[in-house]
Amino acid sequence: MITAGIDVGSKTIKVVILKDGRVTGRGMKAAGLEQAESATVCLRQAAAEAGIKESDIEQIVSTGAGRKAVSQANSQITEVGADAVGTVHVLPEARTVIDVGAEEGRGIKVSAEGKVVDFAVNEKCAAGAGSFAESMSRALEMTLEEFGQISLKSTRSIPMNAQCTVFAESEVVSLLHAETSKEDISRAVHDAIASRVASMVRRVGIEQKVALIGGVAYNPGFVNSLSRSLETEFVIPDDREYIGALGAALVAVERSKGNK
Repeated sequence: MITAGIDVGSKTIKVVILKDGRVTGRGMKAAGLEQAESATVCLRQAAAEAGIKESDIEQIVSTGAGRKAVSQANSQITEVGADAVGTVHVLPEARTVIDVGAEEGRGIKVSAEGKVVDFAVNEKCAAGAGSFAESMSRALEMTLEEFGQISLKSTRSIPMNAQCTVFAESEVVSLLHAETSKEDISRAVHDAIASRVASMVRRVGIEQKVALIGGVAYNPGFVNSLSRSLETEFVIPDDREYIGALGAALVAVERSKGNK
């Protein structure tokens, strides 16, 4: 059986193809303005990696903010549901899932079967997601990778009061004029993001083990800040940005079986 999961996020689209339960193809592409077209290209990319034709795929399930834009999808699943299924599949011990992407974050309590027990979403707030760190790194004329790394070299904690990206950029400039080090500014930014994410996660409760997924989980500065804020360590899967797409592909397997 061949299935596919398509995760249409606000910044990137991810595709995972499963053949008999094993990942055989993946694809990732910037979402852009034309999500439907980007999803088609991404699916084609994943199919090529899997060595199959798109017509070989028996069931496609889409997820993510733009899931309704995927015309090829047989059905859809929410981001929360896909995260739960995908995370427990790769990390069976996980009971709390934190997913932080470019534009929003999610805190999810899951069962051993990958079912959603409770969840909270921090949406429509860039200050609690990855795009905030990207904007601040540009303000400091650094790459996001450099910005995340120097946060770990900070020697003190300073508050970041602004929650709006525009005002936060002004605050960063003011801190630079006050001769605050870039290391300390970076930590302040990551601490601010982590604080908002932590507040969201606490609403659903923290049960061990805690999995951290999503593209922002690649940022060591954020991971460090969130770990300190929640006073816990995380298990982080290797392909953390593909977990939602994987979950959708796994759901596609079950739905395909149900249709037979």
